[in-house]
Amino acid sequence: MTGGRWYDADAGPLVRPYAMTGGRTKPGPSGVRFDLIALVVVDPDGLDAAAESLLGPEHRALLGLCRDETQSVAELAAEADLPVGVVRVLLGDLLEAGHVRVSRPVPPAQLPDERILREVIEGLRAL
Repeated sequence: MTGGRWYDADAGPLVRPYAMTGGRTKPGPSGVRFDLIALVVVDPDGLDAAAESLLGPEHRALLGLCRDETQSVAELAAEADLPVGVVRVLLGDLLEAGHVRVSRPVPPAQLPDERILREVIEGLRAL
């Protein structure tokens, strides 16, 4: 221990994941589950500067990452360099507070058949 802080020779100061989530392992009391491809975007109506200033640094980092463009949970975890479990808990906090919106991509089974799309394109070209 140096100067009252824990250090790792390569990584610098260490913060344990459970410290970022307050010891929680599941997102929010509602039990919402974020799969890796869930898409997250900042809700422009759900956040003001005062509310954002009350959030922890990890929450603010996630907001910053999805403020410019929609991000998947996997992308957020990679960009923030945080474990996916931690990101899920932090996103649960942000979702419950109304700061972000989460959507699911259309499952492949519900997408139009590629053959039908090709026929539509060929039909349009024939016009």
